Amino acid sequence: MQKLGRLLKVETIFTTIGCSVLVGSLVCANSKGIILPPIVREEELEPIRAAAKEANVTLMDTKRTAYGNMVLANDYGAIVDPRLKQETIGQISETLDVEVVQGEIGGLPYVGSLATATNKGVLVHPLIKEEEQELLKNVLRVPLDVGTVNCGIPYVGTGLLGNSYGAVAGLLTTGPELFIIGNALDVVKEDE
Repeated sequence: MQKLGRLLKVETIFTTIGCSVLVGSLVCANSKGIILPPIVREEELEPIRAAAKEANVTLMDTKRTAYGNMVLANDYGAIVDPRLKQETIGQISETLDVEVVQGEIGGLPYVGSLATATNKGVLVHPLIKEEEQELLKNVLRVPLDVGTVNCGIPYVGTGLLGNSYGAVAGLLTTGPELFIIGNALDVVKEDE
């Protein structure tokens, strides 16, 4: 965990969300805010709020829980699952302090699991449509590339974590995939 913090230049904490270790699927964040599902317990919320410092922390008041799968965001904008209600979209926009637009990737609504976005680039599912690419580029305001993780998995967000300083991919990610990830997110591989 310390190596992850050094690589991404962030403070790391150990936590679960609603007793689940699937934190990436349940939480969405940028440097301005953190979106949390309603299943977060108080003992999980305290260290998150402490680590967030100045960032907005919002506990969503909905039945939905997988905000990491439903929201793709960086510090410039966010694309969200088109099934989200306008009230929820407003909360996301306020928390992350960005423009929020509904959209899909490859005709699928789970935009957070289909891509990974940073302030330098976005890596997205290979079956993204041309009009979806334009939407992502316009809202996130960064270059876009297509790729996979973990030896061909197109659900990029399930196996790739990144920010403007670095990226961490799943263990099965191949050399060619790492090359594409590095170029797409404008990061270089760090030697052990």
